[in-house]
Amino acid sequence: MKRVPLYSRTSERARAQSTRMPPGFASAAQDADEQADDPPGLWSRAGARVHGSLRRHERWAWAALAATLAVAAGWPAWTRHEPQIPTFEQIDSAMRAAIKKEPLQSAAANAYEAVIDSVVRVVGEYPTERPDPKEGEEKKSVGTGVVIVDKGIILTNLHVVRGATRIKVTYSNGLVSDASLINVQPENDLAVLQAESRPDELEAATMRSTGDLRPGDEVIAIGHPFGIGPSTSQGVVSGLKREFRSPEGKRILTNLIQFDAAANPGNSGGPLVTMDGHVVGIVTAIMNPTEARTFIGIGFAVPIENAAAAAGLPPF
Repeated sequence: MKRVPLYSRTSERARAQSTRMPPGFASAAQDADEQADDPPGLWSRAGARVHGSLRRHERWAWAALAATLAVAAGWPAWTRHEPQIPTFEQIDSAMRAAIKKEPLQSAAANAYEAVIDSVVRVVGEYPTERPDPKEGEEKKSVGTGVVIVDKGIILTNLHVVRGATRIKVTYSNGLVSDASLINVQPENDLAVLQAESRPDELEAATMRSTGDLRPGDEVIAIGHPFGIGPSTSQGVVSGLKREFRSPEGKRILTNLIQFDAAANPGNSGGPLVTMDGHVVGIVTAIMNPTEARTFIGIGFAVPIENAAAAAGLPPF
């Protein structure tokens, strides 16, 4: 009877493999195992070392792949050199630097420039019974006017030219021309003049409806106060639909624009202008409860709608 071996040098793994291998391969594996000089378990430890090394290389490979993908994902932004969105502090600093280098122009100055070529000095001459022998000059009334039609039609106040034997206008370029009275609107103290001559490139002022005018809106008054000018002053609309009675009580004006831009004798007939350079009124009176004919903060202007009607222009 065959004796069962008490010990076999064939490892359990080898025996398991031999059971799965086809005939002829099992014996070769057994022979190789039997001929090995390594002690039992040495082959298992070597395999583990090789397996661990492979796992480390595998991790390094995955890490390298991840880095490559990250670089690829960020590459378009690097190549385009996309600028970063500026912060509020950076924008504020840039704006302050730009304004300091080139300050913004005044809105009032822009409004003045928009209309000044249409503003004229108006002088009414009156005969006197006893001319001053030292002066030898006739009495004069000085006011302001504004060109509303480029063929030389000018709006001014009636009290500036009423009864004048001669009317002269002086344009912004210094040209002096005689003018004639062609229409009046006594209820609004308005007069319409036609100049006999005018500059080649005379520009009419742009007029705007007062329908959206509000108290607090900024305005400028342009004229020749006390004959000095052209001069400009800035203020706001103080009120609308005001009424004014002359100191003599001879006339009452209604539906007036009240403003606080400085106006004095000589401003009469001049334009009241908004910050966009549009004429909204004709300066006509100032209020002063004292005998002094100077400005104390309350001026009145006839709305341009009334003034345009006096010149025969269509309403806004």
